[in-house]
Amino acid sequence: MRATRSLSGTTVSSIFTLLLVLCITLAFGSSATAKSASSTGDSVLVILDSAKKVDYSIFLQGLEAKGYTVTVRSPRDESPLLIEDGLPNFSHVVFLASDTKNFAKDISPQTLVELLTLGTNLVLTLGLKQNLLTSLAPEFSLLLPPPATPLVSFFPERSDSPSVIPIAFDTKSVPNDTFSVLSQVENKIWFSGTPFALSANPLLFPILHAPAESFAADLSDSPGLVADALADAAEKGGEGFWAGSTLSVVAGFQTLIGGGTGHGNDAGPGEDKQSRVVWVGGPSLFSDEFATKKVVEKVETERGKSVVEKPSGNEQAAMDIAGWAFQEHGVLRIDEVKHHKVNQTDAPETYTTNDEIVYTVKISSFNPTTGKWERYSDLKDLQLEFTMLDPHVRTALPAVRGQKGVYSTTFRAPDRHGVFKFVINYKRKGFSHLLHTLIVPVVPPRHDGYPRFLSAAWPYYIGAISTSVGFLLFSAIYLAGEVKEEKKSKKE
Repeated sequence: MRATRSLSGTTVSSIFTLLLVLCITLAFGSSATAKSASSTGDSVLVILDSAKKVDYSIFLQGLEAKGYTVTVRSPRDESPLLIEDGLPNFSHVVFLASDTKNFAKDISPQTLVELLTLGTNLVLTLGLKQNLLTSLAPEFSLLLPPPATPLVSFFPERSDSPSVIPIAFDTKSVPNDTFSVLSQVENKIWFSGTPFALSANPLLFPILHAPAESFAADLSDSPGLVADALADAAEKGGEGFWAGSTLSVVAGFQTLIGGGTGHGNDAGPGEDKQSRVVWVGGPSLFSDEFATKKVVEKVETERGKSVVEKPSGNEQAAMDIAGWAFQEHGVLRIDEVKHHKVNQTDAPETYTTNDEIVYTVKISSFNPTTGKWERYSDLKDLQLEFTMLDPHVRTALPAVRGQKGVYSTTFRAPDRHGVFKFVINYKRKGFSHLLHTLIVPVVPPRHDGYPRFLSAAWPYYIGAISTSVGFLLFSAIYLAGEVKEEKKSKKE
């Protein structure tokens, strides 16, 4: 009986231990699968009418598959609040209710700007009607056409409405040759909505251009003729004709806030967080209708032209646009900065004029696949400034071969003493900004730090020595002459 009881107790404890291990394993597994691909957080608030939620199910499910926690709120609902007790409740906010005119009290242009200062990323979609987003767009240097003038195009020939346009993405377009927001999109993107022009703001850059043959016009009052549509658009435009690939339908904006060694959730105390805004001309780019809509193209074959149906690139484009806005891609961070003299390893308290200085910085980029920061060596135009009021030295900061994410350069301290700063101020379209400053004093040499003799001063040395020798000779001859004259006078 005792053996049976002890055996049953051992069995129960073993089963309990096994269940505990399984629970812990499942908990860790679920937390790993729920890991967000963003460097700043995984909570997303979507401003959208509840009745239209089914129209964007592919986009919303794609965000959840990446690990985001998606909350849908109607534009007129009072909760959940965007900002509560001075802190944002969500890491990212997506506006898909572009046709709504009246929003809740906590949704205003001032609130959206405050969200940016708090590090929240925004995806804002414009509509054909005036609302708070159309009034906020000029603050970000977006120039909108008159209301109710969507982008239209009659090319290529298709059965759809002229305002439903397939747009091909140019892989060689902005922001740069290292990184592009829509680089993974291969097929054409369906678009319907409002285009906009971009002013010369260095923080703003186009992500998707309008086709060259497109223009902004209202076709509802025209008989459908191109000539009438162009005339009406030119007359309604006022300041100019809204047409061509100079217009954009998707644009990105990178704020200047922050930029220190920390970034996002890794930002240290006192360091502001950077944020991003993406402006989209219409919410239909994210819709299920355009994600499943086929692109019909005529392809040249040996037998002539044949009609080919291809899937649209809207699903991939929507995820890439949201991915850049949510700081999955193009996110940089400075991990470590070192400086020292040549042939030394420790940073001195002061530098002397004309010292050879070695400056090294380590930079990482966020990898959304692994959710980790990885060393990044693909920056080709990184620069370092050694400045005192004005830059005295500006030099390239190239990547070091064989050392991932390490950039280093060697330069000579200027022949001027004072308080200098090492400055990295990297601002490129599509990338998060890097800003790092480090103050160091530069002093003149000590009294015993100068060389004993200067080779360039030998003419002066010879001149001084010859003058001294001549003076001694002259003095000796002069004094000897006076002694002889005194002896002669005594004899007489």
